[in-house]
Amino acid sequence: MASIDRALRSNIKLRHLQLVAALDEFRHLGRTADFLLVSQPAVSKMLAEIENMLGMQLFIRSTRGTEPTAAGTSLVRFARSVLAQYERTRDEIAAVASGAAGRTRVGAMSGTLPVLLSRSIDILKQTSTHASVLVEEGDLTHLLPKLRINELDFFLGRLEPGYAAPDLVAEPLYREPMIAIAPAGAPLARLKKVAWRDLANRPCIMPPPWASLRVKIEQEFYRHGLTPPTDLIETSSYFAITTLARQLDAVGFVARSVGVHLQEQGLFNILPLAIPIELPPVGIMTLRGHRLTMASEHLMAAIRQAAQELFPDA
Repeated sequence: MASIDRALRSNIKLRHLQLVAALDEFRHLGRTADFLLVSQPAVSKMLAEIENMLGMQLFIRSTRGTEPTAAGTSLVRFARSVLAQYERTRDEIAAVASGAAGRTRVGAMSGTLPVLLSRSIDILKQTSTHASVLVEEGDLTHLLPKLRINELDFFLGRLEPGYAAPDLVAEPLYREPMIAIAPAGAPLARLKKVAWRDLANRPCIMPPPWASLRVKIEQEFYRHGLTPPTDLIETSSYFAITTLARQLDAVGFVARSVGVHLQEQGLFNILPLAIPIELPPVGIMTLRGHRLTMASEHLMAAIRQAAQELFPDA
C-alpha cells in the first residue's frame, strides 16, 4: 500500500495518466501511439514504467489489443478525473489571461434542451459573450458517472429520488406535467378528445425500460384496462423523439413546455389526453464539495432566472 501511495503522489506524471486514459480509449498500442504522437515501443516502455511503479499489471496485452485489469480500471478512473480537472484549471487560467468568461460543462436531460437550457444560455450570453458552454445530452444513468469524475460540472434535468446520494446536492427548480404529442396533420392530432385506448394500438415512442417514467406510463395503460403498446421505439433523446415521431406517425411523451414549443413551431400537436402522472421536479445537481468554475456559477444563475420566467407558478 505504501508503494502505491508513493507512486500516485510522487512518481506518476501527467503523461502517464494521459497514456492510461488513451489505452483504455483505443485498447490498442499502435492506435494509442498514433494518438499520442509517439512510437509504439515508447508506449510499451511507458506502460511498463507505470506497472513497475505500482507493482502490478494494469493492461493485458494480446493479439486482439489491450484490456484493463481490475487495477487498470481503477487507475483509468483516477486518470480521467485528474485529466478533467487539469483541463478545467487550464481553461480557467487561459480565460483569466485572455479576459474571457471561462468554460462550463453541463449534462442535460433532453427535456430541458429546447426551452429551459436554450433560454438560460441566451441569458448567460447577454453578460458573458465569451463563455464557452459544453452541453452533453443524456439521462441520469449516463451523466451521473461523468459528474462524479469531474467530466461535467453539473447536471440539469429531472431529480429522480432513486438517484439521491450523500455525494450529490440537488436543487429543485420547478415541476411540470407530461403531455402526449402527435405530428401535426396526423388523424390522431385532429381529434378533439383522445383516450388511452386510442394510443394502445399505435406506434409510440417511450422512455427506456429502466426509466421510472416508462413504468408510470405503462401503469396508466393498465389502469385503463389496456395492454401497453408493443409497437415501440425506446429513447430519451429529444432529437430522436421528434424525428422518429414525424417519420413513423407515432405518439411521443414529453414535458409540457417541450410540447408547447413544438406546437408553436407547427411540427406537432398536443393531444387532448389527461396524463395524471406525478413527475419528479426539474432541477440542478452538483457534486458535494466540488468547486465550480465562474462560468458554471453564472450559467446556474441564468438557469434559475430562466426557470422563474418560464415556470412562475411551478
